[in-house]
Amino acid sequence: MPLFSNASSCTPHKSLYTAFELLLGSLILIILGNALPLLMLGSSNWWVAGGFYAFISILILIFWPHGALGWANRVTLIRAVLVAIVAAGLLAGAFKNAIWQWLLIAVIALLLDGVDGWIARYTYSHSTFGARFDMELDALLIMLLCVGLWEFESLGAWVLLIGGMRYLFVMAGWRFKWLTAPLFASFRRKAVCVWQVAALLLALTPLNSPLMANLLALSALVSLAYSFGVDVRWLYARSKP
Repeated sequence: MPLFSNASSCTPHKSLYTAFELLLGSLILIILGNALPLLMLGSSNWWVAGGFYAFISILILIFWPHGALGWANRVTLIRAVLVAIVAAGLLAGAFKNAIWQWLLIAVIALLLDGVDGWIARYTYSHSTFGARFDMELDALLIMLLCVGLWEFESLGAWVLLIGGMRYLFVMAGWRFKWLTAPLFASFRRKAVCVWQVAALLLALTPLNSPLMANLLALSALVSLAYSFGVDVRWLYARSKP
């Protein structure tokens, strides 16, 4: 299953609009990175952030066929910039020295999570691409938070199940095609996603005790397992004649 919806033909003229907006996004990345010297200290951080953003940009150029991104997708693109910075701070080793800056960027990415959807509904510009773009960024941010808890809070490898469950579900769909059927819109699904990010962020806060960090992460895992269980049961029932 592709990362976004199926690509359609895109004329070079339309691609120029998208490329220009992606270039603006890279400028935002540079400006924010320079404003966070503790978090983006060293060339390795910039390589990680730039690599993440470049990968996301390539996918957008491939799968977005409509020219200008629109305001909802632009907000999601800003979230992609923030997630790239979060990835850089974690994977390039600046996480511990700039934990509060790192958490601030992650919190802003979380707060913007509902803004792009609201704009899409308000402007009647929602699309399969936009929904998938938003969902995959959520999944990536959650996985990064889980890696942070595993590596720096010693929660154990089980915490990676929180971030990995989404990807395990996608891989299971390669074997069981009924798992790839469209799901109904669900407030429960969105609320669980927001709680996952919030709980993981709280668990990463240095002011937390190890016990509280474990309880918060466990609550994220239990709520996610329940949500996936509801969806899998519904999809299985729909697959029966």
